[in-house]
Amino acid sequence: MPADAETTPQRSSVDPAEIEKFSKMAAEWWDPFGKFRPLHKFNPIRLGYIRDAACAHFRRDRRARRPLEGLRLLDVGCGGGLVCEPMSRLGATVVGIDAAPANIEVAKLHAAEAGLDIDYRAATLEALLEAGEPPFDIVLNLEVVEHVADPAAFLKDSAALVKPGGLMIVATINRTLKAFALAKIGAEYILRWLPRGTHDPRKFLKPEEVKAPLAEAGMTVTATAGVSYQPLLDLWRVTEDTDVNYMVTAVKRSERI
Repeated sequence: MPADAETTPQRSSVDPAEIEKFSKMAAEWWDPFGKFRPLHKFNPIRLGYIRDAACAHFRRDRRARRPLEGLRLLDVGCGGGLVCEPMSRLGATVVGIDAAPANIEVAKLHAAEAGLDIDYRAATLEALLEAGEPPFDIVLNLEVVEHVADPAAFLKDSAALVKPGGLMIVATINRTLKAFALAKIGAEYILRWLPRGTHDPRKFLKPEEVKAPLAEAGMTVTATAGVSYQPLLDLWRVTEDTDVNYMVTAVKRSERI
């Protein structure tokens, strides 16, 4: 990897305040009862969604032991590797990037302990593009776009790293009163699932604010799904309700189309 891929270029969607906030919590990424407990609870449902979407798109058997074998995957804002490791176990060749070096160090250590070969880099999307990184079959943007300085530019840069015919999945929080009540007030102040200040509701994005930049960047949205918490069962489910958490799946249009 070229050395300049480890730097943040002049044009950057990175929000320094967000990077500092998550760097301070880096050591707790793999503690299922720590500050990232909600992600650990949320992870199985989004992992299943990603697996199923990828298998359907690339015509793979989702019941196979390594259904993503031969596919190259980028996890943007990978944090401590909570998604990278399962994707690697499913057979994908995984690159995980994060603008916070502390997160990458945690991710590298945990992957080494697990015996997984994952290419972790302290880098930004812009740095990968400037370094001429080859495009990926799958690009994941999970709970990261609401933390960047310029969401539209961030999504377009992400799309530039998807191969023609490749897949992108974006997961984020809707900008609604319901999301403010549940994802901000409820999660941070009442249930205390997250440290106060984790989310800025002004940065939440409506689905059309995700879809429009993707369309401009040559992506075709193929699915939108909501993710809702079921308190009586203490679990998350994929639903049609996109008022709070939601996921957008898009495919990079081929030049032949």
